[in-house]
Amino acid sequence: MAPPGQRTVWDCVNEQTKLAQEKGIDPILWAAQLSASLNAASERSDLPSSEAAEALVSYICWDNNVPILWKFLEKAMTLKLVPPLLVLALLADRVLPSRRSQPAAYRLFLELLKRHAFCTSDLITDPHYQKAMKSIDSVLHLSEIFDLKTSEPGILLAEFIFVTVSLLVDASLSDEGLSELSQDRKSKWLIDSREMEIDVHEKRTEYHEKLQSLNTVMGIEVIIEFLSNKVTSRLLHLVRQNMPSHWQGFVHRVQILVANSSAMKSSKFLPEVLLQLISDRRPALSHDGKANSLSKSDVILDFGSLASFTGLCHGASLSTLWLPLDLVLEDAMDGYQGGVKFSGLTKTLKAINSSTWHDTFLALWVAALRLVQRERDPIEGPIPRLDTRLCMSLSIVPLVVANLIEHEDMLLKQENGSSTSRWKDKEIIRSHRADLITSLQVLGDFPGLLAPPKCVVSAANQAATKAMLFVSGSVNVGNAHFDVFNMKDMPVSCTGNMRHLIVEACITRNMLDTSAYSWPGYVDGRISQMPHSLPTEMPSWSSFLNGSPLNAAMVNALVSLPASSLAELEKIFEIAIKGSEDEKISAATVLCGASLTRGWNVQEHTVQFITRLLSPPVPADYSGTESHLIGYAPMLNVLIVGIGSVDCIQIFSLHGMVPQLACSIMPVCEEFGSYTPNVSWKLPTGEDISAHCVFSNAFTLLLKLWRFNHAPIEHGVGDVPTVGSQLTPEYLLLVRNSHLVPSENVHRDRNKKRLSEVSKSSSSKPVFVDSFPKLKVWHRQHQRCIAATLSGLIHGSSVHRTVESLLNMMFGKVSNRGGQNLNSGTSSSSGAGSEDSSLRPMLPAWDILEAVPYVVDAALTACSHGRLSPRELATGLKDLADFLPASLAPIVSYFSAEVSRGVWKPVFMNGMDWPSPAANLSNVEEYMKKILATTSVDIPSLAPGGSSPATLPLPLAAFVSLTITYKIDKASERFLNLAGPALECLAAGCPWPCMPIVTSLWTQKAKRWFDFLVFSASRTVFLHDRDAVVQLLRNCFSATLGLNATPISNDGGVGALLGHGFGSHFYGGISPVAPGILYLRMHRSLRDTAFVSEEIFSLLVHSITEISRNGLSNGKRYNQASLARAMARVKLAASLSASLVWLTGGLGVVHLLIKEILPSWFLIVHRPDHEPVGGGLPSGLVAELRGHALAHFIVLCGSLAWGVDSASSASRRRPRILRSHMAFIASAMDGKVAVGCESETWRTYVSGLVSLMVRCLPEWVKEMEVEALKTVSEGLRQWRKEELAFELLAMGGIRAMAPASDFVLHLRSFRHHHHHHHLMTLSFFCVLSEIQRVAEFSCFE
Repeated sequence: MAPPGQRTVWDCVNEQTKLAQEKGIDPILWAAQLSASLNAASERSDLPSSEAAEALVSYICWDNNVPILWKFLEKAMTLKLVPPLLVLALLADRVLPSRRSQPAAYRLFLELLKRHAFCTSDLITDPHYQKAMKSIDSVLHLSEIFDLKTSEPGILLAEFIFVTVSLLVDASLSDEGLSELSQDRKSKWLIDSREMEIDVHEKRTEYHEKLQSLNTVMGIEVIIEFLSNKVTSRLLHLVRQNMPSHWQGFVHRVQILVANSSAMKSSKFLPEVLLQLISDRRPALSHDGKANSLSKSDVILDFGSLASFTGLCHGASLSTLWLPLDLVLEDAMDGYQGGVKFSGLTKTLKAINSSTWHDTFLALWVAALRLVQRERDPIEGPIPRLDTRLCMSLSIVPLVVANLIEHEDMLLKQENGSSTSRWKDKEIIRSHRADLITSLQVLGDFPGLLAPPKCVVSAANQAATKAMLFVSGSVNVGNAHFDVFNMKDMPVSCTGNMRHLIVEACITRNMLDTSAYSWPGYVDGRISQMPHSLPTEMPSWSSFLNGSPLNAAMVNALVSLPASSLAELEKIFEIAIKGSEDEKISAATVLCGASLTRGWNVQEHTVQFITRLLSPPVPADYSGTESHLIGYAPMLNVLIVGIGSVDCIQIFSLHGMVPQLACSIMPVCEEFGSYTPNVSWKLPTGEDISAHCVFSNAFTLLLKLWRFNHAPIEHGVGDVPTVGSQLTPEYLLLVRNSHLVPSENVHRDRNKKRLSEVSKSSSSKPVFVDSFPKLKVWHRQHQRCIAATLSGLIHGSSVHRTVESLLNMMFGKVSNRGGQNLNSGTSSSSGAGSEDSSLRPMLPAWDILEAVPYVVDAALTACSHGRLSPRELATGLKDLADFLPASLAPIVSYFSAEVSRGVWKPVFMNGMDWPSPAANLSNVEEYMKKILATTSVDIPSLAPGGSSPATLPLPLAAFVSLTITYKIDKASERFLNLAGPALECLAAGCPWPCMPIVTSLWTQKAKRWFDFLVFSASRTVFLHDRDAVVQLLRNCFSATLGLNATPISNDGGVGALLGHGFGSHFYGGISPVAPGILYLRMHRSLRDTAFVSEEIFSLLVHSITEISRNGLSNGKRYNQASLARAMARVKLAASLSASLVWLTGGLGVVHLLIKEILPSWFLIVHRPDHEPVGGGLPSGLVAELRGHALAHFIVLCGSLAWGVDSASSASRRRPRILRSHMAFIASAMDGKVAVGCESETWRTYVSGLVSLMVRCLPEWVKEMEVEALKTVSEGLRQWRKEELAFELLAMGGIRAMAPASDFVLHLRSFRHHHHHHHLMTLSFFCVLSEIQRVAEFSCFE
């Protein structure tokens, strides 16, 4: 309130306007008088005046709605007497609800919008900008609409523009009677005319109605102008990015308008224009600058969309974009990788490659099939074989696809929100299913990949037969009795392939239906005549499900045939829980049969049921004091032995079940390890099993689930240990416990839901190692054994007595014969020898394991002093292992630790005291050279100098002598699978040539393992020579990029990198192995992963020069096609580098790379490449390509480590690393830090990095500091990359909306906009004159 006697702004406006209206004063003169009057008013107000704006609009609406006053208003806006945007907000609040009774006013409002809403270039310098926006907020209630309390004028400006356009859309819908079609009928700004019913008594003139129609058309055109104008479209884009729920509702209403509006047809714009403007497929980011010449690669080709031009690259294929997928799948076959999150990896690569779902699914299938074809006839040895590869291809990958489809369907439904109808839900799902279908149909064009391995030919033929039966009309035969069908009875031959098996896996998981059987070319012909008789009494899953008893014949049938449905497995599981003792054993045997290894359609359920059975429920009538697990001993033993093979363990690992499996086995170990061996059970076969037997089988399996056989010296880089060092019992339990924690993602992800259910089945509460005190004591002893020499054995203690008893059992004959004392400070052992079972101590297994390290230490010491011969040592150790097979664990632990200490003298492998490798050593050396033939790596000679025989450290010699006493048979397999990898790891860590010597000894023992053993020896060459590792990496780059022709492939890509796996089955004997296979099979043993990662980085930088020289310099002047090919190779090199870094060092090395290695490289002054590349290449092009490579490399490294979203636990570490790197970039762009590399490299790196993050990684941008985003955006703007700079800010979340809006206001408008600005002034007065002439003011009354 103004003091008495002083005039207010409202008084000034009303007096001056009324007087000018009466006298017909020229608008310019009125404006001058009003300005003077406002300045002279006692309540002084700076111009432009918000109060004056409110007064003018109130004066006009609606008591003085005449043309001259609209002229006054427009002149006041033009001369900035009033804030133009505030006037528009006030008019929107007044005019839009009255647009039908006041069509002329609505028309003039639209004209004022066109005249002033787009003139925002001077807002940022207006001192009244913030005050005006606050006033607009109070007029239109923006804070309430968006539920965002803010005083930032930039955010309010974006909200104002969006609300204005939304009001126009809703007005157009209402004017055309389309409001009812909008599901969002409670829109915060849904506009209906308030005077619709007031003026019905007045007859509308023809002109009145015509003007309303024209207004509707013009309203749509103004909407399009808002969406297409450079400034307002960017402000609207901020709302799209940061207020998605509001934007989705807006899009839905626009779609209704486009689909149903009659006024749209009268507009000068096509409906497709409006749809394109609101679509999520924004045009490619321009660099806002003219292309000077063909020399600038970032002008020719947009780095962020490399996938769009790979068709130009004749040497490139779809697979080159998905190289990391092939590498990760192959790496998972190594036997150590557990629970790999392939869904996250696939989403990451899809985002980075900007691929469609069709291409993504196709890439998954192709990579999975290549994985199988690479080792379709694998070598023999204690390693995962074909069953693991088939599990990946036919079970894991289909599950990944199913999970991706479900996840994307859910996200799309959430994004559409309430505007999504049930019909649209079905359309969304149908779209993803269509992509899956087309990918599988295209798969038929790869016959070389579809040929099934010999062991699955029958299954593939059966799948093809089932499809043929279906399309021939024999549905019941195809489904109900197919497992009893004899293929020989079929009237036609049905030849199946891997695609038939994949389709069956998809149908089982409800991703496809049986219409797939009718795809063109899926089956060859039809069956016109069915077999006359079908065996109905033959034991099979069908007959079992129909009630046939689980007798011996049925068990044999079900073990050899995989289950085809969940119902079949559920019935078996029910019998295992509720059946008789014999039935429980039979059911367990069935579950560990073909359903586990070859039941790809139900494999995830099989591993789940087995894991649950290992934690059987307490019987309702159980009242004993001992653990209820003791009563399940026979069934538990069958399960543990049944899943003890390398392939079975890896199948559990691929399904992510290792933590749950470990948690189920630990109680078994804890309980059975506490019983003496005279506690036993009789199996139906008549065999007796003791508590020691059950414990040894369970304990051996448990050790295989974590990297027990790894070298004792664990290594880690940065702030996170390597993946291998985390796989301890504690870590496995922590992972298992994490699945118990309620999460919003559990019920959305079928895999997480399954893991959660299995975890809760054993215990609904967290489980820790403290729950297993005996296991904890042993594990601590194991760690102490590794850390320091043995000590603490107290004379006369229970452990000491156990040591004496075991030594007496192992070496009783030796001690009795010579009166020798094997254990210093103890009495001489005596007895009849180890054959006497009475000498075996009847002690619990845990007590024996505690004593084993001291026993082995005493035996090894006695051997080193000549009191035991090597043969007696090996025989005694074998007796100990036979007595308690679980004792292999502490034996391995002790030998590994002692070898690493290097305190034992080497022994001569002379063939007398110790076995000699001489007979086979030269043969091993020859084949090692063949394997490494293409790597250019020299193998040090294996022949010892002079006449001296080969030597090994005493603990290693003792260990290898022990292992070669085992027979290579099924009974010894599960123990050799523990000792074998441990021996390999131990020998690989010893000086050269220990591993070839061990290999030579073992190849004499196990001739069918020759290929595996020689290949293992070949890998160790790289563990003893850093230069050999670098040379191997160089070969990986050359092979992948096709820089050097090799016997394997001269085309580059995945085929040259990974070849045919080991390859002996393809070439009729041992042959050169592809460099990628060699690296993947040895990188886990590398100690200095930081050094290796730096070398990979250096090779990437160097390879760009080679790519330029080979790809662009071919004697001809380069063109766009050759540059496209070079860019594709650049991306391939970056993908290879990122994959190798991630696989080599994991999260820690990636963090080290981004925080230290890369910034240091940029800061170092590099000597430019002065050597001309040739081919007419401009200067700086190689530097630009290098920048692109580094950008893609870093983005892919981070994506592999953290994922593209926040789903993984590793993503929690991402903000800190990203902020550090972005702060470094901001410092360099701000001039605080001087980069030493070439300016072209630096600029293309920053531009490429930002472009990739904006396009593919919006979550990353939101996690960065706003100040860093502002600095980098300003630097990009100075490089004339304004659109990219804006997108970076736009992606920064609500926090960055204000600086993003300010950034938009700083940009210059298009040149034609200023011309349009002048025309708009004339247009406004022309409109007024036309309305006044034709309507004679009737429209203003």
